[in-house]
Amino acid sequence: MKSRVKIEPSWKKALSGEFKKPYFTKLTNFVRNEYESETVYPPSKFMFQAFEFCPFDKVKVVILGQDPYHGPSQANGLCFSVNEKISIPPSLKNIYKEISSDLEASPPSTGNLMHWAEQGILLLNATLTVRANAPGSHQHQGWEEFTDAVIQALSDKKENLVFLLWGKYAQEKGAKINKEKHLVLTAAHPSPFSAYHGFFGCKHFSKTNEYLKKHGEKDIKWV
Repeated sequence: MKSRVKIEPSWKKALSGEFKKPYFTKLTNFVRNEYESETVYPPSKFMFQAFEFCPFDKVKVVILGQDPYHGPSQANGLCFSVNEKISIPPSLKNIYKEISSDLEASPPSTGNLMHWAEQGILLLNATLTVRANAPGSHQHQGWEEFTDAVIQALSDKKENLVFLLWGKYAQEKGAKINKEKHLVLTAAHPSPFSAYHGFFGCKHFSKTNEYLKKHGEKDIKWV
């Protein structure tokens, strides 16, 4: 990863300083060893998929997650998203419920959110890899520092983005976003444990589109 980071060119330019830092060298070695010795998700070719489908220059919306899914065939490098033909996870089901209520639309039949990413939504997990059946296993190895740099670059170098921060973890991670330049929307996490305590009814999807259109951007086709 250090000298051969396979990441979309505009992101590689925006984050160029990160790849030379000691933490990234340590992270590189850790992740490489994990892929060689353990079952790790997502597959390595999808590790930077969020950046591939949503170049730095195209970002309009940022959704923050925490860990990739740790079950077989689920994670595809986009937070909250799963591969085609995989059952839609509970949190994503609740996201779809809120979209249906907010926009009065039928929910998607697939949990693959690639069509969101291609419209300019960066679906960013704080940690980009995880060991199979071991949630949190790749935390505190350097990924969080890297993704903090992603958020800081977006906040500093772009204007009029929408950041959707669901739950305490995402809100703390996004604490340094410049709210004078960007719209930051917060709500409870969409998990079954908290969705009824502040996620349902947040109307983040219509609010996002209103803001984008106000600033001359095309709205998001959520369904």
